[in-house]
Amino acid sequence: MSKKQKEKRMREPFNWRKELKLLPGYIVLILWVLLTVVMIGWIFAASLHTPREINQGIVFSFPTGLHFENYSMAWAAQNVSVFFLNSLLYASVSCVVIILISAPAAYVLSRYTFLGNKTFKTGLVIAMSIPTIMIILPLFNLTSQFHVNGRLTLFVLYICMNIPFTVTFLLNFFGTLSKTYEEAAAVDGCPPMKTFWKIMLPLAQPGIVTVSIFNFLAVWNEYFMSLIFASEDSMKSVGVGLVTLINAMKYNGEQGALFAAVIIVFLPTFLLYIFLSEKIIAGVTGGGIKG
Repeated sequence: MSKKQKEKRMREPFNWRKELKLLPGYIVLILWVLLTVVMIGWIFAASLHTPREINQGIVFSFPTGLHFENYSMAWAAQNVSVFFLNSLLYASVSCVVIILISAPAAYVLSRYTFLGNKTFKTGLVIAMSIPTIMIILPLFNLTSQFHVNGRLTLFVLYICMNIPFTVTFLLNFFGTLSKTYEEAAAVDGCPPMKTFWKIMLPLAQPGIVTVSIFNFLAVWNEYFMSLIFASEDSMKSVGVGLVTLINAMKYNGEQGALFAAVIIVFLPTFLLYIFLSEKIIAGVTGGGIKG
């Protein structure tokens, strides 16, 4: 008998009293899911209508058919493609660099005891607790003095702002990995740096995948820094792009293209949650073998 079959047999029988106690929570959860589905469904349906139909409140019926041209209009005419590719570039590059910096730092802080170890950890927690709005103006003054506003500034800011959270998140994973891995590698003559890249880093994969998803969503949904530090429209992210599109809609009345742009921007994060939800949960709740 397999392990899964044994687990099924050992499961407790359905308990009505226990489930009735949880009924209020189920009701709230169901209502929240229904509200979310209706809102997303309304936006998707509106993206396939003409502006006249949207103004008349005709959303869930399609008297003139499906207007997929709204998506091509949003992608090309309204520059959503530029904002989309900018955010994709910012999020992808930032996530890779953040892991390359944070993973070794978290490994050293969790596996080695040295002078200043606790100070570094405390500093990371303090850095996480500082609101972004408090450092925007000093950073803007610095970038203005050195004339470095642009893509490079955004890359540096996105990377630096997410390193404290990433290092803190990965500390738990490296801290719970068994020391026998390192001892076995040392016996075989493997240096510490090679041990980290070849053995310890792959073992922390659940945490790395999870924190990378969080970082991707944080950079993708970021608005304020892109608004302040992107000196040209060609450098702005999707958040700022949508605001630009809304302002333009006041004059051209292309509501269908606006809702199509919202769906385009929403799609990457939605797909991440759909296909990687199990990895997110495993990364948050899991870890390595405790030593």
